[in-house]
Amino acid sequence: MPAKGYNNLIGGKWVPSRTGKTFPNVNPARHDDVLGEFQASGAADIDAAVKAAAEAWKTWRLTPAPARAVILYRTGELLLERKEQYAREMTREMGKVLAETRGDVQEAIDTAFYMAGEGRRLFGQTTPSELQNKFAMSVRMPVGVCGMIAPWNFPMAIPSWKLFPALVCGNTCVIKPAEDTPLSTFNLVQTLIDAGLPPGVVNIVTGFGPEAGAPLVEHPLVRAVSFTGSSEVGRIVGQTAAAHFKPCSLEMGGKNAMIVLEDANLDLALDGALWGAFGTTGQRCTATSRIIVHKDVIRDFTEELVDRAEALRLGDGLDPEIQMGPQINRQQIETSIRYCEIAKKEGAKILTGGKPLTKGAYAKGHFFAPTVVGKVKPGMRIAQEEVFGPVVSILECSSFDEALAIANNIQYGLSTAIYTRDVNRAFRAVRDLEAGITYVNAPTIGAEVHLPFGGVKQTGNGHREGGTGALDFYTTWKSVYFDYSDKLQRAQIDTGE
Repeated sequence: MPAKGYNNLIGGKWVPSRTGKTFPNVNPARHDDVLGEFQASGAADIDAAVKAAAEAWKTWRLTPAPARAVILYRTGELLLERKEQYAREMTREMGKVLAETRGDVQEAIDTAFYMAGEGRRLFGQTTPSELQNKFAMSVRMPVGVCGMIAPWNFPMAIPSWKLFPALVCGNTCVIKPAEDTPLSTFNLVQTLIDAGLPPGVVNIVTGFGPEAGAPLVEHPLVRAVSFTGSSEVGRIVGQTAAAHFKPCSLEMGGKNAMIVLEDANLDLALDGALWGAFGTTGQRCTATSRIIVHKDVIRDFTEELVDRAEALRLGDGLDPEIQMGPQINRQQIETSIRYCEIAKKEGAKILTGGKPLTKGAYAKGHFFAPTVVGKVKPGMRIAQEEVFGPVVSILECSSFDEALAIANNIQYGLSTAIYTRDVNRAFRAVRDLEAGITYVNAPTIGAEVHLPFGGVKQTGNGHREGGTGALDFYTTWKSVYFDYSDKLQRAQIDTGE
């Protein structure tokens, strides 16, 4: 049976790409499972989608925010009904285990309900004027057409982070999903449509970065750009947006550190390390990439982590017994292989894993063994550069202060964690770790939608997704003054004595 064909969504209509080209959406665990054929779009398709969004914005921005919020709330209710279906399809296209894809859909549900509430809380400020008979306030205004480029590792949650706050604020959107996982974004947007979203308010154009992503960032009618992906691509997106004076939200790489001190609950820390390093097959920007362990406990900790990593059950994520799925594609497998070879050349030791799995049940997928790397020094590339795979490094420290220094000695600053029973050191870590997120006695993964998400240094450019931080990106401030004095009053001039 031929794979189902999916078209672009432009102006409320499902239309084929003007390029006439398509690409397959393939299950990374079973390459004979093709979920569908999607459009390999180009600049002309982006142009049509952006113009449709610009036209829809004329009326959508005038729709009262509480009415926009009702659509988001209905979307959340429909996602609840469809959670299992969408999760199973996400596991097929992305590979992570079913428990995790259910969580991915749940994150979209949570975001829908949270942002629906913001439809009655898009607060500005009222403030006393410095002049008599004058009223002063500020209000949030929608930005306009927003271009969005989403990643493949959270193919419904992250699009919801982008779309839902943008919509409740009165913007219209053109989203380009990752070419590896377009179906989950289609499912999300179809749910919005079923909840009552008007035509043209959200448009989907599928395709690859150079042909579809770049024209979206460059389009003159796109007023703001939201990008989640690698730091290399994000740098290009940011530079392009800056050249056109467009606000640009970048959420990029991480090399996240977990500190395990000598007083830590080691069983708890091991649970966190296993989940942080190998959840989503290590394919999270918040994945635990480095574990900095005090010398007094490093031997016991490392031996137990290796045993637990070797006991993980790998395979098709639809199997409820499976604990870790495949990597998304061959390129990610090659990256994991390359960094393991680099680590060995620099003097580190592969304690377990370090190679792809290609035989038997693994032959039709992209599987890589859970990998623990020991004898890692802070300056090694394996301790500095993002792998984005099931590869975790163990580094030794002799003190709390040394652990902090090692953790901060990288170009990224997304997520951090510390395991300790000492409340004083925990609070110092919260203060001194250079990151947008810090966990105490929990791993580096597990962000919640009502708090800001993002990092410092080369992880991003200062904007945040999630919580009210997203509202700040998807609105602009307008200051409003009402003068009811019936005479000219000059600020800063007529206020002097």
